Amino acid sequence: MHRKKKQEKGTEAFPSSIFEIDKSGSVVNETYIQAVAQFMKELLEGDEDCFLVEVKIKPTNNFKVFLDADSGISIARCINFNRALYKKIEEAGWFPEGDFSLEVSSPGLDEPLKLWRQYKKNIGRMVDITLLDGSHLTGKLLEVTEDGCVVEETKGKNKKKEVITHSLLFEHIKQTKIQVVF
Repeated sequence: MHRKKKQEKGTEAFPSSIFEIDKSGSVVNETYIQAVAQFMKELLEGDEDCFLVEVKIKPTNNFKVFLDADSGISIARCINFNRALYKKIEEAGWFPEGDFSLEVSSPGLDEPLKLWRQYKKNIGRMVDITLLDGSHLTGKLLEVTEDGCVVEETKGKNKKKEVITHSLLFEHIKQTKIQVVF
């Protein structure tokens, strides 16, 4: 059971149904992440194309929200979501002094794929997969099933060229990153 901390004049308590308080009396970052994710899901309602990938927070109250879309996500769309989400965070009153920042963007090529939907939209692209055992596999993403993916790896060149098809379960994949081919 949480004991109520004496409130300083001019401050408001956080709704206990949304936030958890740690022993020092500060809000746990995970609850901010969950609340921001919920706000974002509300903003995405009715948008069949766009989806939330991840919410991160840095100790400086810098929120990073990664969105993606089946048809790709534009900068303009990210700006619109940023403005709407910023307003929701301000209205929630979590940071009365306004000491937070918000970035809404696509995950970018440096972020690994996290969701099945991301795998699906990247069929036909080159991927670099790290398996749980530490081994790497680079190839073309051919297919995505409910529990895994099929990747076509090409080894060697010309007459020594060998094409190997790998069926991988998601549970054996540590991370998958899109490769840019020039």
